[in-house]
Amino acid sequence: MSGIKNAMLDKKTEIVMFSSTAIALYGYDQGMMSLINTNQDYLSTMGIAEESPIVGVIVSVYYLGCAVGAILASWYADRSGRKPSIFACLATTSLGNLLMFVSGLGFNQGAIVVMFLGRIVMGLGVGGIDAVIPVYSSELNSDGGRGKALAQEFQSNIFGLNMAFAINLLVTIQLGKLNQWAWRLPIIIMQIYPVLLLAFIYRLPETPRWFISKEKDEDAHSALIDIYGEDDAEEKFDELKSANEEESGKPVYYKDMIFPSGAQFHPTVVTVMGQVNQALTGYGAVSVYGPQIFELLGFGTRTSEYLTLGNYVSYFFLMTFAWLLIDRVGRRILMVSGACGISICFLILTLLGGLASNSSDLGIPNLAVSVPGSLALFIATGMFGIGWLSEVWLIPTEIFPSTARAQGSAISVVIWGFANFAVTLLTPIGFNNLKYWLFMVFAVTNGFAAWWTWAYSPETGGRSFEENQSFFEDAKDHSTWRVSKINNGEFKHMPRGEKGGNDNGESAPLLSDSS
Repeated sequence: MSGIKNAMLDKKTEIVMFSSTAIALYGYDQGMMSLINTNQDYLSTMGIAEESPIVGVIVSVYYLGCAVGAILASWYADRSGRKPSIFACLATTSLGNLLMFVSGLGFNQGAIVVMFLGRIVMGLGVGGIDAVIPVYSSELNSDGGRGKALAQEFQSNIFGLNMAFAINLLVTIQLGKLNQWAWRLPIIIMQIYPVLLLAFIYRLPETPRWFISKEKDEDAHSALIDIYGEDDAEEKFDELKSANEEESGKPVYYKDMIFPSGAQFHPTVVTVMGQVNQALTGYGAVSVYGPQIFELLGFGTRTSEYLTLGNYVSYFFLMTFAWLLIDRVGRRILMVSGACGISICFLILTLLGGLASNSSDLGIPNLAVSVPGSLALFIATGMFGIGWLSEVWLIPTEIFPSTARAQGSAISVVIWGFANFAVTLLTPIGFNNLKYWLFMVFAVTNGFAAWWTWAYSPETGGRSFEENQSFFEDAKDHSTWRVSKINNGEFKHMPRGEKGGNDNGESAPLLSDSS
């Protein structure tokens, strides 16, 4: 019992648990909407047909809210602190969820307007969480453990996906697709997440680094004592104070990041392309429209729903390999190999989807193509989780200086929002018009993602923040962005042998493994 109590009181454990639960919000929404989109009462209440493009618009407008929420939350996190920003995002998420729940409840006129408003408001909150939480988590973990910590948190994203889809499937089976509570209950159950987190947030420490940046030295010292105890707090305070003084004269603005002449333009492009390439893998669409994909392979509606749940469960367990490998083999290897593997799986799905669509004419048994097609989709989903789910959120927290880290994470979420808005908006249109040829499109886009990552994305694992930032300085000296041509390709792989440098200042974690 004492061991459990000590674990619960350990600040690092509490932060990881909190961050993981917060990240699960996004996964829950994906799993929630996938079956709501096919609920007949929902479609009737919103006044839309199942194949209407408005179905995709309702899903995708959420991502526009995420993009705006990321910018607002980033600004507020720098101005008022990480905790107030996270609190505001959770409250906003809760409000948006409630608006979705009440849309059309006792009224039909304007139901779709309330649903749109709820999706946007919830997006504001979740987008802010996705911008602030990775920065908060990364700054509080060691150089060699940042990837594992964030990958574990994103595994909870898949837990949220599984939870939502399982609840959705259960109530759909019990109540049927003509019952309004089959789509309202999965929505309101999501309130568990923001309410639980709002009740727990008071236990979190504010970032001592933020206190110091605002010249609140006494608060920073108190926070460090809360984290480390009296003995180590003074040393950590001096390290953070020194790092802040070095950077205090180097403020970074968004114009320094989005214009080619800006000092942070290169890392911003790496951040942007990471999110674009993640969207191009097609897995935002697979998560939301899973049942429709299995139907395309020849399965019936209910079997497709069961297989979608099985795919999500497999996805959750395979994600374990992400946090086991990410700090051992590096981000680049996982991303490149993941995109190549997904591309091959989509090529197979294109072939099998075509055979499934013409199985009667060709005299091929449905199971002869639908079973291997399902296996290919299961494998592709697992490869996405291992290679692309957490990496693109981690890299922005590792390549910017602390004065630009929140802005970099916000830009990451903005691009993620716009990219997934486009993908989730176009996917139902693609299914209705391209059918199985949509898999070929994703095979090509995954190939592009693999090439770009190998050519231009540096390996950031196992290095301090300063070491990663030195890559971009060296790129200027070499007049190239190709990783293989900078410092003899040193950033093509994880550091070999012992890492150099001292674990202080910007390199130092606020929460060590022993804390």
